[in-house]
Amino acid sequence: MNPVLRTFADGAVVAKRNLIKIKRVPDILVWTLMSPIMFVLLFAYVFGSSIDVPGGNYREFLIAGIFAQTVIFGATFTGAGLAEDMQKGVIDRFRSLPMSRSAVLFGRTASDIVTNLLSIGVMAATGLLVGWRVRTSPWEALGGLLLLLVFAYAFSWVMAYVGLLVRSPEVVNNASFMVIFPFTFIANTFVPSENLPSVLRAIAQWNPVSSVVQACRELFGNINPMAAATPDVWSLQHPVLYTLIWSGVIVAVFVPLAVRQYKRSTSH
Repeated sequence: MNPVLRTFADGAVVAKRNLIKIKRVPDILVWTLMSPIMFVLLFAYVFGSSIDVPGGNYREFLIAGIFAQTVIFGATFTGAGLAEDMQKGVIDRFRSLPMSRSAVLFGRTASDIVTNLLSIGVMAATGLLVGWRVRTSPWEALGGLLLLLVFAYAFSWVMAYVGLLVRSPEVVNNASFMVIFPFTFIANTFVPSENLPSVLRAIAQWNPVSSVVQACRELFGNINPMAAATPDVWSLQHPVLYTLIWSGVIVAVFVPLAVRQYKRSTSH
């Protein structure tokens, strides 16, 4: 079999294994889905009345930010899962099988797409309950969903590399929280970037998280055209393209790094 086809075929088997693991330990999925519900309700009902979105509906403004934050945090499961498999010796068992080494990484990142889809579905249902609506065509809304998944998949390779470096699920979770939390908050996820101080505003405007969120708001029709000023930076004027560029760069850098680190980790 062609090596590339073999990698993807073996990766599909590994992805299936990871999904079966979630089925057998449903607590993981339940708590994963509870987090976005909590954020939607917390920001919609507790902070929503205190955050001003000129001419707009804060709950509609909020949901795209929650989508982006959740799928990015969901990428930590890639790193934590790999670190746990390394710690428990599961990777050593994979190593003894006649399979492509890279398949473990491709299977791990692919299975997390399913988890992200479930999270987005739960968030969308919760958003509809609190007043969020999609005001564009189904095709544009689908484009927003696909863009979220593309960026999340790219970011999962960053966490795969981290998980192979530290080999401890606890360290992956703690380290990723320290990095991802400010990464998602210094953006336009929960407040308009124009409301931030000048230095933070500049960071937020070029933060790829902001472009993902901006693109989703546009594709879901959650930007009031009468009230929203045209962004004065290229990244937010072309959010879909900027997000795809970042996704491509992340994949181009971290896929080879993660594969090389995996081979190093399993070579002794």
